[in-house]
Amino acid sequence: MELRAVDPTILKPNPKNPRHSAAGDHPDEQFVANIKTVGILQPPLVKETDKYLEIIAGHRRVRAAIAAGLTEIFVLIKPPDDSNDTLCAVSENVVRANLNPVDQWRAIESLSSDHWTDDAIGAALALPVRMIKKLRLLAHLYPPMLDHLAKGDMPTEAQLRHITGANNQEQASVWKKHKPKKGGTAVDWYSISTALQKRRLYAEHAKFGPDEEQAFGITWLDDLFAPGDKDTRYTTDAEAFLAAQTAWLEANLPKNGLILTVDEYGAPKLPPKAERTWSAPKRGDTIGFYINFRDGSVEDIVFRLPKTDAKSDTTKTKHTAADATEETAEHPKKPRAEITSKGQEMIGEFRTAALSKAILENEIDDSTLLALLVIAFTANNVDIKSNDYTRGAQRTVLQKLTEGGHLSQDLTLVRQSARDLLAATLSCRTNYNSSGIAARFAGDAIGADAHLPNMATEEFLPCLSKAALERAASTIGVLPRHRAKETRAAVISEAGKTHFVLPAATFAPTANEIETQKTEAARHFRPEYQDDEIDNPNDNNTATDPSLQKGDETLEEDETSPQYDDIE
Repeated sequence: MELRAVDPTILKPNPKNPRHSAAGDHPDEQFVANIKTVGILQPPLVKETDKYLEIIAGHRRVRAAIAAGLTEIFVLIKPPDDSNDTLCAVSENVVRANLNPVDQWRAIESLSSDHWTDDAIGAALALPVRMIKKLRLLAHLYPPMLDHLAKGDMPTEAQLRHITGANNQEQASVWKKHKPKKGGTAVDWYSISTALQKRRLYAEHAKFGPDEEQAFGITWLDDLFAPGDKDTRYTTDAEAFLAAQTAWLEANLPKNGLILTVDEYGAPKLPPKAERTWSAPKRGDTIGFYINFRDGSVEDIVFRLPKTDAKSDTTKTKHTAADATEETAEHPKKPRAEITSKGQEMIGEFRTAALSKAILENEIDDSTLLALLVIAFTANNVDIKSNDYTRGAQRTVLQKLTEGGHLSQDLTLVRQSARDLLAATLSCRTNYNSSGIAARFAGDAIGADAHLPNMATEEFLPCLSKAALERAASTIGVLPRHRAKETRAAVISEAGKTHFVLPAATFAPTANEIETQKTEAARHFRPEYQDDEIDNPNDNNTATDPSLQKGDETLEEDETSPQYDDIE
């Protein structure tokens, strides 16, 4: 064979090349980086025809050389009488074996002993430096375990991380128990990994600083398998970590704070009769802090302690039947709410479905549609800066309106897109994505009441108190019966001839709700609330919708609240 230097761009590909599928972008990029660093180690094999040089084996090397900007490479030119071109091309791609990870690690260690740096090794082998460091972790493996890995039976990356985190003595003990039996080849890496896995508590969850680290003897290790864009330090000394967290928490506990214990499942234990709240803390609220035993992070919850009566006697006394009767007369039993929480949820679902149907089907003039879009932006469940609940619908609408790279001027498409977005955004449900009173105004404006379903059902009517049921029955001419069950049956029978909708479930806001809305809006312009009121991250709940509150109860809101930023 003849060795000749040629321009790689003049070489013609072999029409019978057995590799038709590309190796992939990443392998090709690695190959180009490798050739830029060390050049082509094995010259491509070519044959000479009357007009050009045709590649027999080495198509990837030629393409990578061109991509690397090489203007000249060496090629081996076969004799013209050799007829085994196809066999050479196939064997070049099939009869080959890459180095396994253990051999790669040994090669890297050899290069390192020759004073190659990790950066230089990574550039030469087209491997990320992080991968070089991962492979070098194999140096921490128990030698018999490493010999078995060299046979090709490799654990997963997560399992390898757990195994290399243990010392050789621990690895030897576990290997002795789980190594392959005589005649066996496979290893139960899962069992080995589980036996050697240590609880890792990461520095990103630590509230304490260097002083506590030194006091409790905490030493950080670096997790090379974790994402590189965050603090990857960790410690396996869980006892010291949790002690440092507790010490920091005790030293930085705010005035309205309380350290809570946790149960066997890690859930915090509240004081007796304490009621947890889901809003921002207000005056009189207590912030409970506890340490999450899973990751060591400091968590908090807000709760209220029951009000104590200063005049009440702390001693236990026996009461007679007459005393009990007298107490009952002074403190009558609290009446049942007119609509149960289940009923409120059902009404929310009814309203949401009806509102969506009305938005998509009813006649809506352009001024009303524009007004609806404006108030939709004021809804409780719309947050421009956060990840909202209609992201998919928003992207779909955006794609329709910008098809072709420009904002559409098709008024019909704009109208339909506005309807789609409104239907996906406005919600009357009682959970976290409620739109509040904004959806009620919207439904009333476009006649969504007409789409409310028949509520005279065995599922919904039991959600009403007896008084509420009798008032609802009177709207369709049904007289109250002796028992609520009989009244419900009569309402269902009568509603079979008409269409029954509970008046309290319609969309039009009541005068009381409108007044409450005005009061809430006015609060934002009162200077006494500007500095000391804590924003409530859960304002999208049903507490702002008076029609869906239990009974006649309203939520009390203090004018001032304790600051909740005493600790970070």
